[in-house]
Amino acid sequence: MVGDRDTADRYFEPQVETMPRRRLRARQEERVLELVGYAYANSAFYRELWDGHGVHPRDIRSLADFRARVPFITKDMVRAYRARTGDPFGGLLCVPGEELTSVSSSSGTTGEPEFFAEIWQDAPPLVTAQVRDLWELGLRPGDRVLSPPGTFRNLMDPGYQALGAVVIEVDTWMGRMHEVVEAMRTYRPAYLQMMYPQMVELEHLAEKTDLKEAFSSLKGASCAGQPLSRKMRERIRDDWGIDVYEYTSAADTGTAWECREHDGFHLWEDTVFAECVEVGEDGWRDVPEGDLGELVATDLDNRAAPLIRYRSEDLVRLSGETCGCGRTHARMWVAGRRGDETLVQGRSVVLRDVWQAVEDQPETVAGVFQIVRDRREVDELLLRVGYDPALTGDVDALAGRLGEAVRERTGVKPVLDMRTEEDLLKTMTSVAKFPRVVKR
Repeated sequence: MVGDRDTADRYFEPQVETMPRRRLRARQEERVLELVGYAYANSAFYRELWDGHGVHPRDIRSLADFRARVPFITKDMVRAYRARTGDPFGGLLCVPGEELTSVSSSSGTTGEPEFFAEIWQDAPPLVTAQVRDLWELGLRPGDRVLSPPGTFRNLMDPGYQALGAVVIEVDTWMGRMHEVVEAMRTYRPAYLQMMYPQMVELEHLAEKTDLKEAFSSLKGASCAGQPLSRKMRERIRDDWGIDVYEYTSAADTGTAWECREHDGFHLWEDTVFAECVEVGEDGWRDVPEGDLGELVATDLDNRAAPLIRYRSEDLVRLSGETCGCGRTHARMWVAGRRGDETLVQGRSVVLRDVWQAVEDQPETVAGVFQIVRDRREVDELLLRVGYDPALTGDVDALAGRLGEAVRERTGVKPVLDMRTEEDLLKTMTSVAKFPRVVKR
């Protein structure tokens, strides 16, 4: 909570982070109107799309006009343009290639990795935006951080250094958490970034290592790549003594982090214009604040290759209420991906229910599982579930208990494919994320 630490310098950019919403909206409108003209003049993709919909920048004079006239885009539309034209940037690039500082990529969890063209001087835009979140976590000049080597959305070190932190280069990637624990004891860092599979590794190390002592120097740690289950989060906080901050994608326009309240992910609305909508055959509508809808995002700070009214397929709840931390930027709560619901002979099965059944079993408490399907509507629920062999004496007995637990939660008796956690994690096609719904 707010009173847990000195809050005198809680905000890295207080005037921006606590800006009244009326001023935030005015700033968004100004940037959106500039963006529309800029994208039409410089992006072949947008010019072709908007011309096809009879949209011209002169018609867009307000946010209301923008939302009424400018069409949504999807990842598949950009991919189709790329396949048709051979343009690696899918027609989104608005500057000559020689102006780019770097090209990074997404993790590729939902398909082929997407490429992000970037222009920067001192630090990449994504990294720079996270400085506010790292400051809220408690990171300060002079603190040490263990830096992960992954660079699929750019090297993080310039962001840490811009904040004044001291970067300790340690291989923190998957499969090396025993070495990370030793590095924690040696260098006593204040911050560590982790991914979901690393949390699973720590579950195993906890049986023979005093993790609370090893992580005692941390002010906080971040976790991305997969939502943490309720039990996993409690274990990290209560047993290992880590104040963990989850963060997620802001529809590929950046990231959204938890604050110390741990009540939703903050969207920095000076960098993204976020909408929450319901899309159907008859068009789209805004969902009431707090109701579930699809996140649609528009880049406000990306002049290289901006995403404009980009449908994320993420199902979220949005709120513009001021957070307990005092920040005025919107928060979102992520329910899942639009395509993750599975219909088994007409019965709806969602990831949350399966997850709760899996983590309730001691041998599968880490929650490593996948729904295997080739289409949304199936005749049987096929689950791959990873178990901890050190805790599992009888795999068949575990499968019997687990199958009954899933049936109680979902109303569907599953077909189980039991594998060790290590074997199942090896099937990851992304460097950061463990996909929950996969094809056969």
